[in-house]
Amino acid sequence: MYEHRPLRIASIAHPAVSSEAGRLRYPYLAAKNDVELHLIVPAIWKEFGRTIAAEPPRETGFSVHVLPIRLPHAGPMNWYLHFYPSLGRSLRELDPDVIHLWEEPWSIVALQAQMLRRRAAVVLEVDQNILKRLPPPFEAIRKYVLRHTDHVLSRSPDATMVVRARGYAGPITPIGYGVDAVTFAPSASSVEAGPSRAFRIGYVGRLIEEKGLDDALEAMAMSGAAVSFAIMGEGPYEAKLRERLSWLGLEKRVSFQGWGTPADVANFLRNLDALVLLTRTTRDVREQFGRVIIEAQACGVPVIGSTCGAIPDVVGDGGWIVPERDPQALRDLLDQIAADAALVRAKGLAARANVQARFTYEAVATALETACRAAAEARHRSQS
Repeated sequence: MYEHRPLRIASIAHPAVSSEAGRLRYPYLAAKNDVELHLIVPAIWKEFGRTIAAEPPRETGFSVHVLPIRLPHAGPMNWYLHFYPSLGRSLRELDPDVIHLWEEPWSIVALQAQMLRRRAAVVLEVDQNILKRLPPPFEAIRKYVLRHTDHVLSRSPDATMVVRARGYAGPITPIGYGVDAVTFAPSASSVEAGPSRAFRIGYVGRLIEEKGLDDALEAMAMSGAAVSFAIMGEGPYEAKLRERLSWLGLEKRVSFQGWGTPADVANFLRNLDALVLLTRTTRDVREQFGRVIIEAQACGVPVIGSTCGAIPDVVGDGGWIVPERDPQALRDLLDQIAADAALVRAKGLAARANVQARFTYEAVATALETACRAAAEARHRSQS
């Protein structure tokens, strides 16, 4: 198969359009022994109202191929309609042993890659954790792609359940997200909550009803502890949140600020005593991972999470879990931890340990390499 050359991987990944987040895993994969890595990203990407231009390649350990796409954001399926007009030519020139798709199996680009794969094995990385029937033709695309996929990298047990329920019978390797340990690191000094300072909770993310921010406001209003709440993000629910906190008399204890750079996010997180992620399960929402959890934990900040989706597993020992839609349970927890600086400090240390054990980019790269190498070897055996 590839006895006379390294394992050649072509990774097609729209999340890697920016070097600030999705691309950071790839230097660790490229540094693996006997791996030749080629990353394919869209020239322009549209997401959550933003248009992102692919950053020029700065890496030296692997090649970045910036290709134009069609239909970057169209219709109710959002970004799942995009495809690369020149992908066939690129794959013929690269002749990869493995095509790694950081795309969902019903996406047009996943179907495109399957049809253009030639001798390459296909490894699919999946996040979707809600089982529901998709409208035509996407359900048929998903079944076709999964039937011809050699290996799946799964973000959570729920994501594994979804692909199994839709016909995938092959091997599965768990994979988390990684965190930039240089940007997201503890503060050199910290000030513990005490009688003269409020206990600081915070949130980073989209301001939408499903994130349960109302529950945090309700808990604060009921709590006897001095608690302040800092919110970083933007979204359509901001006006409703402001109305609610005004009605509850929390104007002086809640602050808002817009999106920032990763360094801004890290500085924001370091000023918290605990991060909250209180996502509520709905027909269309179940937390797939919660990347801000590991960003906060990398900064030594424990996390208060809800029971939604993957949150309890990702939080691990580095925080606390409360039931969804239960402000009273959150109130009780805030009363407890606001008065127990030693417990919060211990949870912060456990949060750091959780990230270092499970969510480094090295761990992500190892999962990627393991799956790609196994898929290539199985594909080679089946074609021999």
